[in-house]
Amino acid sequence: MEHMSLTREAERARPTNPAIWHGSPDLDRANELSAGSAIGHLGIELTELGVDHLVGRMPVDRRTLQPFGILHGGASVLLAETLVSCAATFVAAPGKACVGMEINANHLRPVTSGWVTGTARPISLGRRSQVWEVRIVDGDDRLVCISRCTMAVIEA
Repeated sequence: MEHMSLTREAERARPTNPAIWHGSPDLDRANELSAGSAIGHLGIELTELGVDHLVGRMPVDRRTLQPFGILHGGASVLLAETLVSCAATFVAAPGKACVGMEINANHLRPVTSGWVTGTARPISLGRRSQVWEVRIVDGDDRLVCISRCTMAVIEA
């Protein structure tokens, strides 16, 4: 019985509109705006906007490694929060803005070079808050990090 209620709850949390974005989000413009920030400094790029997800990538290089030569967990969290912040903004109704409330991450596999790719998908898109999941994978599509982020929807 408990499993059935969790399944129904998960189904209700899914967006019913196949395209969740308001307006026409512009990834090129979002990348331009990010160039002069921590996002640009770490080489993060938004690469794909699907009907219900946003994808971005980040290099694993001197900017994102920790002293032991593996991807810094904080860099993974910055990638996750970047994807969620952009996605939440793209979903927000006109006159609304989104700000981060909480983020967590589980680091599952070390990466020493190449690129990692994150995909942000909504878990819940409410009027006052949004919850997103980000899965970060390495170049061989192995799960590196999984993160969840809660955003507050506020008046702009």
